[in-house]
Amino acid sequence: MPKISGLGNDLVRIQRFRAFLQKGKVAVLERLFTPAERSYCLSKKDPAPHLAVRFAAKEAFLKALGTGLRHGIRWQDMEVVRDEAGKPGLVLRGEAARLFYEGGHGRLLLACSHDGDYALATVVFEGN
Repeated sequence: MPKISGLGNDLVRIQRFRAFLQKGKVAVLERLFTPAERSYCLSKKDPAPHLAVRFAAKEAFLKALGTGLRHGIRWQDMEVVRDEAGKPGLVLRGEAARLFYEGGHGRLLLACSHDGDYALATVVFEGN
């Protein structure tokens, strides 16, 4: 049976991302999100909840890892993706991937949701 080796969650106010969009803060969005994430979110009628939940997922990952953005991790080292059925997942690159695997983690699970004013994400790591 797999052992839980990390757990993180994050709650984000959607209005924060709506304000970024309204103020045209493109540089912030480019720093936080990959081109694929921006393309997906900005194609939505209301992109803010989709951006917020992706940010929450990245924060939850960093909390599960226990490092924050230290050790050279960049926001774009983590990308929220969806499979054919819509199930969310995280693709890790660069330092995020290195620290995840060197930490003895073998599998990452992501659950996320947005409703009303908030977006929520939880990340669980399973050890090898």
